[in-house]
Amino acid sequence: MKELLFSQSWYWFLLMAVVCYLIGCFNFAVLIARTKHKDAHKIGSGNPGTMNMTREFGLVVGLINFLCDACKGGVPAIISFFLFRDYVFAGTQVIVSDFTRYFCGLFVIIGHIWPVTMRFRGGKGIASSLGLFWFCLSCENPWNILIVFIVLLFGVVGYIAVTEWGSMGSLLGVSGLSVWQGLVFFFRYSANGMLHNGWVVGIFLLLLALNFLTWFAHRKNLVRLFAGEEHRTSVKKLSHGKRGTENM
Repeated sequence: MKELLFSQSWYWFLLMAVVCYLIGCFNFAVLIARTKHKDAHKIGSGNPGTMNMTREFGLVVGLINFLCDACKGGVPAIISFFLFRDYVFAGTQVIVSDFTRYFCGLFVIIGHIWPVTMRFRGGKGIASSLGLFWFCLSCENPWNILIVFIVLLFGVVGYIAVTEWGSMGSLLGVSGLSVWQGLVFFFRYSANGMLHNGWVVGIFLLLLALNFLTWFAHRKNLVRLFAGEEHRTSVKKLSHGKRGTENM
């Protein structure tokens, strides 16, 4: 493993933050809506995200939007993984790519939720967050590609189908995957006594920040949910492009 000295490489982190934020600002829902001569902010819930696209244009369009947003969250993280996987922070055993994957992902999500290109009126970050964890967990083990897909299909979609609480199902999916990744890091760095290292603490703070952002973006949904006023999300209706609740 090569050593990376942050004081000599800080500009890479600044560059990653700026580039990933700008990537996050690119909204596929807006692009898809424009191809259909619509304004994503003026149809359905007004939220430029996967669920709104599904409700308004059907399951196929919603799936395309989800995959695009998932790749937006995951691809920058994967690129940073391949760039820094052979490096550790100087004087530690902390793998640089463990930090940069979620550092890149965090700024993509920030750009998605608060895009400067759309007057800071973006989506809610669920699809991009799920894609981020999907790609990052797949770095740990290629079998995770299939395992995460099964978790999302039968966990998140199954939960929404049974309870019809779309926003909560999506949020639990993000939180569940972040706990999974957190446990991987916990066992990795507890084995070599690096749990109290600043970079490891930073990794856990990134995971926490990703959860905070997605839950914060859904604060209005959560208020309605706890007040018993949240609209139900019918998976059956969504499959036919009918209206449901807003959650992505």
